[in-house]
Amino acid sequence: MLALRPNCECCDRDLPADSMAARICTFECTFCADCVDNRLGGACPNCGGNFSPRPIRPTALLETYPASIERVVGKHAGVGA
Repeated sequence: MLALRPNCECCDRDLPADSMAARICTFECTFCADCVDNRLGGACPNCGGNFSPRPIRPTALLETYPASIERVVGKHAGVGA
């Protein structure tokens, strides 16, 4: 099950569980669409893989299967800033 990480690893933007701006790679590294498109060139800085929009977990299931609250900010934070 996806962790649904709460933030962009690059700019630390909030990405709530229902965010349409969240992007993930195959290892579930999580970034916002802006960083993916404008800072990272569409490639994950951790694994080199591509990104896909993160699925939305239905609100009714978040109580039983909550999103992660652990924020991750990678060493690449501020890339291209």
